[in-house]
Amino acid sequence: MAWVYLVVAGVLEVVWAYFMKLSDGFSKPGPAVITIVAMIFSFGLLALAMRSLPLGTAYTIWTGIGAVGAFVVGIVVLGEAATPMRLLAAGLIVSGLVLMKVSTPA
Repeated sequence: MAWVYLVVAGVLEVVWAYFMKLSDGFSKPGPAVITIVAMIFSFGLLALAMRSLPLGTAYTIWTGIGAVGAFVVGIVVLGEAATPMRLLAAGLIVSGLVLMKVSTPA
């Protein structure tokens, strides 16, 4: 169950990052509230996952899902550049996440 908590926490990290961008520096109340609520749930689920997963694994996976997810949302939703170097960098992050998962028991 810890891995499920961790993946959902990572997805919520993408949600709060996206809505933080939409909040325009917290000047727009709707996106700002969504940002804060998603942050709270993301941190809460990360904390639950850390009950049984090692700190290094849990935090690395959480931030990696957030980083790659925000990168994808930036390209798909916000029209950011998908250059070969940026795609390679995201691929390296994903390969690191896979290696972290494979090397962690449970």
